[in-house]
Amino acid sequence: MRELEIGTKEYTKVEVLDERGQGNANHHYIVNAVDGGAILGDVSFQNGPIKEAGVNGIHNEDLIAIVIDRLEGFQSGDYACDANQHALAHMKNGLTALRNRTNEREARGVEGTHKK
Repeated sequence: MRELEIGTKEYTKVEVLDERGQGNANHHYIVNAVDGGAILGDVSFQNGPIKEAGVNGIHNEDLIAIVIDRLEGFQSGDYACDANQHALAHMKNGLTALRNRTNEREARGVEGTHKK
């Protein structure tokens, strides 16, 4: 297990629970409260291509979509600010980049497989 060196770290910590696997990425994370260690979130990502392993976890796009929804909420209320708008634009750009990658892989017939 290792702790990520990025994030809020003052109130929460993110820990990686598994070894790097499919795609050289980790697949299981937890978020704990620093003051009491309570588990606040448990995230399991897709491990292996869907066509080979089936759907067994969430995707990067899912988490980005959640953050976009939260930022749009903040921007529509009392907490709207330039920093949130800037972060929102980057999240949307990131989601578009990942969608473009998927579209390109689908067009080549390799989406959901280990093929490059």
